[in-house]
Amino acid sequence: MITGKNYIGNVLSSLGKVTFKTFNPQINAENEIVFTEASNIEIEKAINLATEAFKTFKTISGEKKSLFLNEIVNEIEALGDELITTYCNETGLPEGRAMGERGRTVFQLRSFANLVKEGSWVEASIDTANPKRTPIPKVDLRKMLVALGPVVVFGASNFPLAYSTAGGDTAAALAAGCPVIVKSHPMHAGTGELVASAIIQAAEKTGMPNGIFSNLNSSGIDVGVSLVKHPQVKAVGFTGSIKGGRALYNMAAQRPEPIPVFAEMGSINPVVLLPKAVKNKGKNWAQTYANSITLGSGQFCTNPGLILGIKNTDLTNFIQALSEEIVKIEPSCMLHPNIIGNYENNKAKILIQKGLQTVANLSKEVSANYGRQAITTVEGSTFLTNINLHQEVFGPFSMVVQCENIAQLEEIILKLEGQLTGTILAETEELPKHQNIVNALQNRVGRIIFNGVPTGVEVCPSMVHGGPYPASTDSRFTAVGINSIKRWVRPFSFQNWPNELLPNELKNENPLGITRLVDGKLTSSKI
Repeated sequence: MITGKNYIGNVLSSLGKVTFKTFNPQINAENEIVFTEASNIEIEKAINLATEAFKTFKTISGEKKSLFLNEIVNEIEALGDELITTYCNETGLPEGRAMGERGRTVFQLRSFANLVKEGSWVEASIDTANPKRTPIPKVDLRKMLVALGPVVVFGASNFPLAYSTAGGDTAAALAAGCPVIVKSHPMHAGTGELVASAIIQAAEKTGMPNGIFSNLNSSGIDVGVSLVKHPQVKAVGFTGSIKGGRALYNMAAQRPEPIPVFAEMGSINPVVLLPKAVKNKGKNWAQTYANSITLGSGQFCTNPGLILGIKNTDLTNFIQALSEEIVKIEPSCMLHPNIIGNYENNKAKILIQKGLQTVANLSKEVSANYGRQAITTVEGSTFLTNINLHQEVFGPFSMVVQCENIAQLEEIILKLEGQLTGTILAETEELPKHQNIVNALQNRVGRIIFNGVPTGVEVCPSMVHGGPYPASTDSRFTAVGINSIKRWVRPFSFQNWPNELLPNELKNENPLGITRLVDGKLTSSKI
């Protein structure tokens, strides 16, 4: 059990009554450590501490927040092999994946540390007064982004580090000046507690206010429900299923004071195969996509679950090649018996749909909790009329839709739900001829890819990881990259405020030296 002085960065198990264990899917058995579900007293304490901490934390300088975020990196790295071993024992994922995800996590934290240290992210805007303007004198207005308040972050099942305790949501919220309460995912509670200990140590070493971070364990939904409904919580971050994200969204909207829920949810990530691409490079794309579909047992929100092409001999050859390539790949372990159980159930529901043809369905014996890949195909007209075929199958599964013509392909794209990504596989000269397809796809996704795979989300300022509902609950924001900080802030204006009482970001002297919009012009100069 983590102990953290005055910080509630753990679940104080003496108060909780419900216990649970994590599960090692590789050996198909529970891990030894017992975790205790957070009690109502602990939930209340975490929220009260966060509320009190916010009064101070929202005013802490970017330089000090940067030191805190960088110290979290130091503490995570200091966990060493224990973190990697715990991660692997709770997920069944290989050591290389664990180390890669740790690297991504610390890179995100460093990116936000650099962002807040420089300071221009607050988008300071100043319109100076003009008392001589007629007929109405112009007032002095100064605007910047300010933190929302305590944020609840739900850990993701498929990313125990990068989208969980110290993942992108937490890093962005802390950078914005929002205390964070993490509802740890029960599948990797041990990994979560180790990372929580790192955040707590970093907070203590850098003098952050008590209550800036808490980590609450829960095996069910009750703790999460209590957190989202609490009036002192001001925003929620979630990565997971459409069902879970929508439930939180509805709950938050029904509060007396509704709050934003930034949920990144389901996506089948359509891939469009244009005729020349499938004719010239069909076999190569088949091999590439066999690997992408099975990467990490398909447990990525950007897994390519739908491939759209024009029905002809070339597409038939592609389907045959894809079905041959995908069964050559050895199955890998999925995260949890519940995950593979859902995968098998959802796959079975799809496979019995009328008009669907199964072209590859690995049937050989595999170890417990290993996901067996499958490829199906269906006519475009059948896909259009059967909404069940549009649903995500979370795992190593994909469907090829054979469209009658370009017009039907466009119709299918327009009728898809919102997606995180869309991909076009084409020869360069094909794109101008099919701009309607590009436009249709752009309207349904947050990121469009040319001649690549959707799996793999680069952490950088130009990345958009979001999209129209149900890919996310608000397509104006990204869940990845430094711009994700904008989810946890709101614009705020000072009118005719004394210069000496303004935040440093808005003072005439510009003591931070940040870039500001002053009377319509970007500048870092003094006023």
